[in-house]
Amino acid sequence: MELNNQLKALADKIEQLKNKIENEESTKHAFVLPFINLLGYDSFNPTEVVPEFTADLGLKKGEKVDYAIFQNDHPVMIIECKNWKEDLNVHNSQLARYFHVTQTRFALLTNGIEYRFYTDLDETNIMDEKPFLEFDITNLKENTINEITKFHKSNFDIDKIVDNASSLKYTKEIKKLIHIELQEPTFDFVKLFANRVYSGRLTERVMSEFNELVKKAFNQTISERVSDRLNSALHKEVEKQHEEEYEEDEEISKIVTTEEELEGYQVIKAILRRKISTDRIVHRDTQSYFGVLLDDNNRKPICRLHLDGTKKYISLFDQNKDVQREQILSIDDIYSFEEQLLQTVAYYEQE
Repeated sequence: MELNNQLKALADKIEQLKNKIENEESTKHAFVLPFINLLGYDSFNPTEVVPEFTADLGLKKGEKVDYAIFQNDHPVMIIECKNWKEDLNVHNSQLARYFHVTQTRFALLTNGIEYRFYTDLDETNIMDEKPFLEFDITNLKENTINEITKFHKSNFDIDKIVDNASSLKYTKEIKKLIHIELQEPTFDFVKLFANRVYSGRLTERVMSEFNELVKKAFNQTISERVSDRLNSALHKEVEKQHEEEYEEDEEISKIVTTEEELEGYQVIKAILRRKISTDRIVHRDTQSYFGVLLDDNNRKPICRLHLDGTKKYISLFDQNKDVQREQILSIDDIYSFEEQLLQTVAYYEQE
């Protein structure tokens, strides 16, 4: 939950500042370094975060990647940053070169808003062409936040992240394909379903009809599933409400107002009627005590009677609503607390 709030705060900051950020260096300091910090790494500690990390390749010297995250004296992730306005699609080849020579397992390409995480699933020490995790920090979903959490310093486990990366990568690609097919089904996609439900020859006219039918069927299926989920959620909410009402009724049913409590209530009304109208004096019984309130307001307790035990008590309230508990032998003993009861009402009338 804490990381979730930190990510949201950073996203809000980006929305406020981005139009004032003009270059790559400002993007690093305003957007990228805060992201590194919220992952639990100290950007001012050179044993954890190394800026301008050397990534020389063969005869080509002086190549540097913007940041390298270190654990146990070894780089575990390199980060290449671009201006927030730049398109990241034209920069992954540069990062791939750095990845090869630094012997790291993860590479991050970012412009401070878009984040793309890479590893070497296809070929060892060769950065994959496509990222296994990709997101816009200003539009994060809960499942994405769960994946980001795995990169936090306290959770970071190379083997676990790599094992999960394959699933993330291919799931992401499949979802993209599904989205494309739902928008505009391809010939092969339509043919897959037409072959299973249509026994005639798949002419151009038939395929054209099935193109619309497949699109319509998928959209209806999605709408129905969403509707079912909503109805299920509403049903559970109604059930929960009924359970709470039942529990409340059960609690109420356990409360028994005794003749003795009502007799005590009449004594209290008799005492207070000299100062206030009796219709302002209300009783409210609970399992623990019989309460008397001014104006049926929980914030204005006059007193409480405890008459169910072997010993009987009255609880009185002072100006600060601190409770003073006094033992009584009979209901008539309530008259001896006349002054305190009248004073309690006076406190409320002065508010």
